Amino acid sequence: MSQAPITPSLDDCQSLLRGRLASLAPTHIELIDDSALHAGHAGAQSGGGHFRLFIVANAFTGKSTLARHQLVYAALGDLMRTRIHALSIQSSSPEEV
Repeated sequence: MSQAPITPSLDDCQSLLRGRLASLAPTHIELIDDSALHAGHAGAQSGGGHFRLFIVANAFTGKSTLARHQLVYAALGDLMRTRIHALSIQSSSPEEV
C-alpha cells in the first residue's frame, strides 16, 4: 500500500524558507505569507505560496538590487520552482537601515 504524499503546512514552508535564507546570515528577516490573498490564483492552485520578504544582511553590502535578489534566489534554490509562486523582496545592507 502506497502512502499519499505529505504536503507541508504553511508554517513548515515558512520554516523551510527561513532555514534556507539563514545562509545569508541576515541581521533582520521578516517573511509574510500572502498566499490567502491569492486564493483561486493559478499559482495558489498548484500549491505555490505568495510571500513578501524584508531582509537585512551584510551579504548585500555594495551589491545592486539585481545582485541581492540573485543571492536570495540562490539561497532558496529549488523552492523558487516548487513551494514559492511569487516572492516580493526588499533587501538592505545594515548600513542602509
